[in-house]
Amino acid sequence: MSNTTQPANFTETSTALLETFPVDKGSPSTGFITWGAALVFFMTPGLALFYSGLSKHNNALSLMMLCMMAMSIVTIQFYLFGFSLAFSERGDAFIGDFKFSVLDIDSVYSFPHTTPQIPSVVFLVYQMQCACIAAALIFGSVPERVRFVPGMVFILVWTTVVYDFVAYWSWSNHGWIRNFGCLKEISNLTSTDYHPYCHQGAYDFSGGGPIHIASGFSGLAYCLVLGKRRHVHVEHHSLVNVMLGTGILWFGWFAGSGGAAGASNTRAAVASTNTTIAGAAGALSWAIFDYFGTRKLSALSFCSGAVAGLVAISSAAGFVAPWAALIIGIASSFVCALWTRVKRQFKKRFGFDDTFAAFSVHGCGGVVGYVLTGVFAQKWVAKLDGTKIDGGGIDGNGVQVYYQIVAAAAIAGWSFFMSLIFLLLINLIPGLQLRQSKEDERLGGDFAEMGEVAYRLMISEPDDDFTDDVPVSHEVGVLADGKRIAVATDLKDQLPAAIPAKSGSDDRHPNHSFRLKLLKSKILNAVDGGVEPENNHIFKDVEAQSVPQTL
Repeated sequence: MSNTTQPANFTETSTALLETFPVDKGSPSTGFITWGAALVFFMTPGLALFYSGLSKHNNALSLMMLCMMAMSIVTIQFYLFGFSLAFSERGDAFIGDFKFSVLDIDSVYSFPHTTPQIPSVVFLVYQMQCACIAAALIFGSVPERVRFVPGMVFILVWTTVVYDFVAYWSWSNHGWIRNFGCLKEISNLTSTDYHPYCHQGAYDFSGGGPIHIASGFSGLAYCLVLGKRRHVHVEHHSLVNVMLGTGILWFGWFAGSGGAAGASNTRAAVASTNTTIAGAAGALSWAIFDYFGTRKLSALSFCSGAVAGLVAISSAAGFVAPWAALIIGIASSFVCALWTRVKRQFKKRFGFDDTFAAFSVHGCGGVVGYVLTGVFAQKWVAKLDGTKIDGGGIDGNGVQVYYQIVAAAAIAGWSFFMSLIFLLLINLIPGLQLRQSKEDERLGGDFAEMGEVAYRLMISEPDDDFTDDVPVSHEVGVLADGKRIAVATDLKDQLPAAIPAKSGSDDRHPNHSFRLKLLKSKILNAVDGGVEPENNHIFKDVEAQSVPQTL
C-alpha cells in the first residue's frame, strides 16, 4: 500500500456530513482502482477454470462451484465487517475494530494513511476481490474429497480469523508487521491515536503474505486433516482449461499488482511490469526444468511456473526494479518445482496430499518472494509515488531480510495453526464432517454434492471394426471394452419407464426422488464390476437423471 499526497478530511459520521460531502469530479485513481477490482474479480473464475482442468471430469463442476461460492461468502463477510477488521486505522497493533463495518457515509472518504487518493468504498471493492481469490486458493489442496457445506463454514471462519488478521498486520496503519521496526516506540500509543506509525516493517506490496502464504499454509492444514484421496489419478481431464485459467490469472495479476499502489501512477506501472516479467520467467524456468527430465515441453509445467512467478512477485512488485523481478520469477519457479518432487515422499509417509500443489506453489512461492523482497527492495522504486522506505539488502539495509523472514514465519504459523484448530472443531460438529463419504468420492463431487455433471456426452458405438483397444477408465459413467465406449450422461430419455418417481416428488431434483439411491447404486456396482461387457446395460440408465432439467 502506498502513502502519497495529503490525507483526506476524515471526521465522525453524522448527518451534518451531508452538507460537506466531497464532490467527485472524476478522479483518475478512482477509475483505475475500480476497474482494477473488476480484473481481480475475474481472477477467481480463472482460478476455478484452472482447478477444474486439473481435476477428474466428475469433479470439474464442483471445483468451479467451490471457488464461486467462496467468492460470494467472502464478499458478504468483507462488506459486513471484514473490511473494517482488516483496514480500520483505529485498531491496535493486532486487529482493527468495527468502525467501518457496513460502509455508509464514511464510504466517500479515504483512509489517510493507507490509500489517501481514493474513497474508502473503492478501496473496499478492490480489497474484497483480493480476499475472495485468497479464500478460493485453499481448495487447490483438497479437491475431489471436500464437502461443500463444511467447506463454506470454514471459509467464513478463515476469512475472519486468518485473512483479516494477516491483512491488518501487513497493510493497516497500526499493523505490527508493517511497523515491526518500531514496535517498542509505539507500544505506549493507544488504538485511537489517529496518525501514521513508523511503517518500518516488512514489505508486502500486493499480497504475498495475506493472500499466498496464508492460503497456502491453510491449504496445508486442510489437506492434512482430510487425508489423501482414495482414488488418485495422474491424468488431468482438461489441460486446455488449465491453460485458459492461467491466461486469465496472469491477466488479472496486472491489476492485482498495479492496483495495490492505491492510485494511478508510475509506481503502479512498474509493479505491473514486474508482474508480467516474473510470470514469464517462472513459466519458462519450470518448463525447462522439467524438460531436462522428460525431453518434453509440458503445458502443465509452463502454467505452474507462471503462477509460481506471479505469486513470488506479489510481495515485491512495487519495491523492486524489473531486473530483480526476473531473478525472483526464476528462483521461485525453481524452488516450487523442486518442492513438488520432494513432497511425493511426504505423501507416501504422512498421507500428505496437496493435490493441485496449492501449498507447493502459493505457500512456498509466497515465502520465497516475501524473503527476496527484503533482498532486492530499492528506495527509488517506492519513491516513485512519494513513499519513503529504507530499502532492502541491496540498498545496505540488511535488517530488512530479517524483518521479512520473521513476518513470513508469523503469517505461516498463524495461518496453519488457526486453520488446523478450526478445521478440527468444525469436523466435530454433527452434519459438518469435512470429508465426503467413500461412496461419494467414488461418484465424484459433481454428482455427489450437486446432482449435476460438467459434461453432457452422448452414447456412441462405432460401426467400423476397430482393431486398436480403447484405453479403459474406471471412472463414474464411463465404460470401455475395446470396441465400445458407453458414456451415460443423459437418462432423461433412457431411464426405464418401470422405475417410477416417488409420489409427490419433483423429478427435476434427485434428492426428492427415490431414483437417486437406485442410480447411485447402479453406478457403484458398475464401477466395482469392472468393464465386463455384461455390465454395459447398466450405463444405459445411470447418470443424467440426476441432472435437473430446468431449461
